[in-house]
Amino acid sequence: MYWIGHLVSFAGSQMQLWAMYWHLRALSDQPMVISGIGLVRFLPVILLSLIAGVAADRFDRRKLTILTQAALGLVALVLGLETALGAMSLWMLFSLVAVQSIAVAFDVPARQALIPSLVPREDLASAYSLTSIASKVGGILGPGISGIVIAFWGLQWAYWINAISYLAVILALAAMGHVQTVAEQKPFSLQKTFTDIHEGIEFIKNSPVIFSAMILDFFGSFFSSANTLLPFVATDILHVGPIQYGWLSASQSIGTLIVGVYLSQKTKLLRQGLLISVSVVMFGLATILFGVSTSFWLTMLALILIGVFDGLSTIIRNTVRQLLTPDEMRGRMMSITQIFFKGGPQLGEMESGFVAQLLGVPFAIISGGVGCVLAAFVVLKKFPQLWTFNGDEAPVK
Repeated sequence: MYWIGHLVSFAGSQMQLWAMYWHLRALSDQPMVISGIGLVRFLPVILLSLIAGVAADRFDRRKLTILTQAALGLVALVLGLETALGAMSLWMLFSLVAVQSIAVAFDVPARQALIPSLVPREDLASAYSLTSIASKVGGILGPGISGIVIAFWGLQWAYWINAISYLAVILALAAMGHVQTVAEQKPFSLQKTFTDIHEGIEFIKNSPVIFSAMILDFFGSFFSSANTLLPFVATDILHVGPIQYGWLSASQSIGTLIVGVYLSQKTKLLRQGLLISVSVVMFGLATILFGVSTSFWLTMLALILIGVFDGLSTIIRNTVRQLLTPDEMRGRMMSITQIFFKGGPQLGEMESGFVAQLLGVPFAIISGGVGCVLAAFVVLKKFPQLWTFNGDEAPVK
């Protein structure tokens, strides 16, 4: 039930995300707008993630996820309404995205921490691979359909269809009933909240494999988040319309789907640290290819490769983190991780928009890919434990 609901909802979310980027390009021809949207998506993550992690460990994760999904659906409805009325402005769009990001800050730790309570420990790697498959099938369908929806129905329908899609997760969570976790529904205490946050930070600090993977994720996504410039690439470099843009937007998910299907059939992955490290380097090289391309098909290939290596890294990182984290700490671990895996690309949106404004879109993408590769080597030199990590029994000291 969770998997089907997640697939439908994620398809809607991806439809809205890439429609929103296209909407930004329609409202402004300045790449700097990407920096603005990155800022309003990043601030709630920084300000609220630690509190959200405590909430995920102290309250019923299933009920908390229902609330956040309902809030996200309401924001999508308002986005569609404002667009249909012709009242949408950059500031209105930024404000609604900020509200959406607040809900996401609480949604991600609760939803990710819920998954290990739904499957046995030995099936967790396959469960995350299947979750990735659902995300990427949705990531193919959503953007692909969004281009058609924008071209024939208008932007507002991309937002409204997404609002309806949230019902899939809400209904699935409601139908599955109570889900038992180790720690849940504890009474609220401000002092205990700060203690819980401190415990979460100390756990990450004393888990070098988890911490180094987070650092690598942050810098990799910070430098190689230039795919948010795709509307400018499609319009100004490739000279294609919304339908072709929709398929370019889906390309990264096609790559991640391929690797997700493969990994879902693997019962044991060895040298997890090596696989994470190599995949981040290849992710950066694929980004460079994306930046130098002036061909629709080569750009699509580059984005598929970005998806392959990003998917490989993400699935293994998620599995390793969850296996090395006790259940009562999972919400806080995910909230701290969220600062890195969401903060990296959202800060990267700000950086890529700023660089693109000053030096051009191709330079912003290419330099980001180079930065990703260099950052990977620096992190691996600082944390050799990650490179040699080859098991899930305990963190490597």
